[in-house]
Amino acid sequence: MQSPERFTSLGVLRAGLVFVWLATAVVSVVELDGQSSELLKQAGWSDPLAIRVVILVGAGVDLVLGLGMALWPVRGVFLMALAMMGLMTIAATVLAPTLWLHPLGPMTKNIPLAACLWMLLREERRN
Repeated sequence: MQSPERFTSLGVLRAGLVFVWLATAVVSVVELDGQSSELLKQAGWSDPLAIRVVILVGAGVDLVLGLGMALWPVRGVFLMALAMMGLMTIAATVLAPTLWLHPLGPMTKNIPLAACLWMLLREERRN
């Protein structure tokens, strides 16, 4: 049986991850023609419709994963979030490797996020 303190800690951890995924979805839509669009243009993408579709699909995935972690916090959702974050990290690294040097850490933040997801996965396996 889990102690209340452990349960609360994992709940706070999960709530933080839910916030990150939902906020990313919202920001991606609000900033549709902003930084993500510029990143894709710098990587050689020129079709505005394709750029918008890729960003909106990404925002949709973030929304689904955020809601999934909030409403159905099960192993499969955490695994999907970890896999998508890994794929997006690889894609961003290929498109703009200098993001790893950004002082606000848009890429480096993925390492502790992955650790948080791993902790939730381990705990879900025990239950």
